[in-house]
Formats: sequence, structure tokens, C-alpha cells
Amino acid sequence: MINTILVEDDLYIQKHFVDRLAADGEFHLVGVFRDAFEAEKHCEATVKLVLMDVQTQHKHSGLAAAERIKKAFPQIKIVVATSLVDPEVLQRAKMGAADSLWYKDHGTEELMSVVKRTLAGEKVFPDIAPAIEMEGTMSDAFSPRQLDILRLYIKGFTYQEIADKLGISKNGVRWNLDDMVEKGGFESREALVATAIENKLMVTTLKDE
Repeated sequence: MINTILVEDDLYIQKHFVDRLAADGEFHLVGVFRDAFEAEKHCEATVKLVLMDVQTQHKHSGLAAAERIKKAFPQIKIVVATSLVDPEVLQRAKMGAADSLWYKDHGTEELMSVVKRTLAGEKVFPDIAPAIEMEGTMSDAFSPRQLDILRLYIKGFTYQEIADKLGISKNGVRWNLDDMVEKGGFESREALVATAIENKLMVTTLKDE
């Protein structure tokens, strides 16, 4: 049996995952948690798999917890399961927070395939995060630089602070935000921000500690 810890804050999805793992017959759930930081405390050498949500209870980051788990127990396989299409989530997972990543809208059968391939030693990641509808366009119409600007803007950085961080001009920051508004057919920058957050293109509230 594969000793497994499940982290999922949505109780409906959590039950679905529990039922799916139980039906497979190969997995023994040693813990089911809504909070990634709480799950982290229960990881030890006998655990072989952690199925990790990203946005967990109390806004605790599953990616931060996963990084600490991997450091303490390198042998534990971590599969991140998320509905967040934020490209930064995928990039951070690939950089060492996880062994594999799966998007929740892709179906449970695919999840089980990803889990078993991961346990066999494979790393399974999408090439890019899924594109989502942004009013009059799709999110992949925005450049990576524009997404970086939008992320900092959502976090409350000033135009000058964004410019300094990214090595561009203050006018360049304004132009890129206006270009995103125009591409998407938004009425304002505020509407752009609201859509990005609502559709999980940007997540800026996760706590690493």
C-alpha cells in the first residue's frame, strides 16, 4: 500500500479524491487535511505520496509547504493538484516544489495516471498553463512581461516600483496595462484586475509562512 496524504480545502473535491483513491485499492490515506501547513506537520519517512492543493485553508500556500516537505523528505513524491491557471504556480512547481502538476478540470482519470507515472519516477508537467477567457480575448494574448506587470499592479506596487523591479520605464508600465485593457475590451484597469483574480489567472494572497 502507498501511504498517502491528501491536502484539499474544498470538502466536495476532497471527498471525490478520497473516494477515487480508495477505489483504486493501492493507496492508504494516512491523513486528509484542508490546510497545507497542518499536513506538512504529519509528513514522515513512511509517507510515499502527497497530493497537494495550492490554495489551502487560511490562504496557506501548498507550494510553500511542498518545498519544505521535499527538503525534509526528498523521497516523498508530491503531485500538485490545482484549479489556479496562474503561470507562476506552474513555474514554481517545476522549479522544485513538486514532482508533477495536474489541473483539476482535466478529469480524475488523468489525475490517477499522473499519480502513477509520478510514483514510477516520471515528472509530469504541462508545457504551459491553460489559457482562459479574458472578456474579449484569451489570457495567452498577454505577454509574460505583461502578466508580470499585472501581478505587481494587483499586489499594490506603484508604477515606479513596478518599473524599477522589471527594468522598464514608468510609461512602459502604463502602456502595457493600457494595452491589456484594450486587448481584452475592458472598461478599465480595475475591470482587468477583477477578471484576472476571479478567473484565477493571478493569485497574490497565498501565505508562504
